[in-house]
Amino acid sequence: MAEGWPVARPGRRIGLLGGSFDPPHAGHRHITLEALKRFQLDEVWWLVSPGNPLKERGPAPLEERMTAARLVMDHPRVRITDLETRLGTRYTAATLDALQRRYPGVSFVWLMGADNLARFHRWDRWRTIFETVPLGILARPGDRISARMSPAARQFRSAKLRAREAGVLADCEAPAWCFVNVPMKPISSTALRAARAALATN
Repeated sequence: MAEGWPVARPGRRIGLLGGSFDPPHAGHRHITLEALKRFQLDEVWWLVSPGNPLKERGPAPLEERMTAARLVMDHPRVRITDLETRLGTRYTAATLDALQRRYPGVSFVWLMGADNLARFHRWDRWRTIFETVPLGILARPGDRISARMSPAARQFRSAKLRAREAGVLADCEAPAWCFVNVPMKPISSTALRAARAALATN
């Protein structure tokens, strides 16, 4: 595998946590550790994105966010990556397609918070994502009801696993998804950016 690319042999169960991580924080670390345990993953890869297509304002420079992510998430089974930049992709569907071609035989699981499931129908080719890899949904404060009633959850309700089946999610053929309630840290990158901006103006 070329320098800078994570190594994963066929049969490995890899969780993918995408986002701008602007900035990365303890909440990201918390859901990563929960995902490793609840979905019985071998590793989780953070996909630190060049930018979120759904956000108008661009994030901090990529290298700055990568460095901060490594400080927040120092764990032997977690990789901090710039894979979307290396692959030349910005949308999740294209990223997953490219990763499956580059890592044949690896079982990928797309990880996200319940807040993202609530608006998942706005994502580019969201149905394709559901039909490409299993999805592991981790509940966050205040987002449980809206996520469960979202267009994506309703359309793929028949593919939903029970929470007690979370450990086999990575072995399931897509579409498959599992919603798990975990103790969450009520912190967000948006709140941290706002606090940082407020300090800068004082």
